[in-house]
Amino acid sequence: MPGGHRLSARRALLPPHRHRMGLSIAQKPVRRILRAAERGRGSLSPMNCPFCGGDDTRVVDSRPAEGGAAIRRRRECERCSNRFTTYERRDEALVVIKRDGSVQPFSPSKVFTGLGYAVADLDIPPGSLDRIVREIEMFVREEGPRVNSEDIGHRVLDALRDLDEVAYLRFASVYKEFRGASDFEVEMAALEEQPRS
Repeated sequence: MPGGHRLSARRALLPPHRHRMGLSIAQKPVRRILRAAERGRGSLSPMNCPFCGGDDTRVVDSRPAEGGAAIRRRRECERCSNRFTTYERRDEALVVIKRDGSVQPFSPSKVFTGLGYAVADLDIPPGSLDRIVREIEMFVREEGPRVNSEDIGHRVLDALRDLDEVAYLRFASVYKEFRGASDFEVEMAALEEQPRS
């Protein structure tokens, strides 16, 4: 080769900017994720084989599916050599439409925080808040990707009514913007009239 430079056949076929970097553009993010996972800064769980449960699988074929909305991947297990198919889909962003018309991402942690204020210093069964947050998140996913904050608030109130009346009243006082003691009295009367689910 001219100039005395010898390049491997593979490197000679790559654009100059790619062989100078050492890794292809597609490989760099993968390496970054792997390094972060090794340092404990990311979660990288393996794809387990449905036949033997092995976690050493490799992708043997990838192609677009569902009109480009998903990627179909054929995988092969290194342990048992069985092949199986997985689909990779974009997780739709769940958003909440607030009363004033503004839009913000749905946050399960915000729901949990609001519930935490409502049940502060109350004796509630362990895991109750996690269960309610999971139910709310499932509701948002089923109704989404855009959900009104009023619908979420009503679901939270229903769950708190069944869990603890004091927690229900605390949450209702903020959610329904109580102005005075008469608002509490009206809500308590309504609470007594409603059957528990």
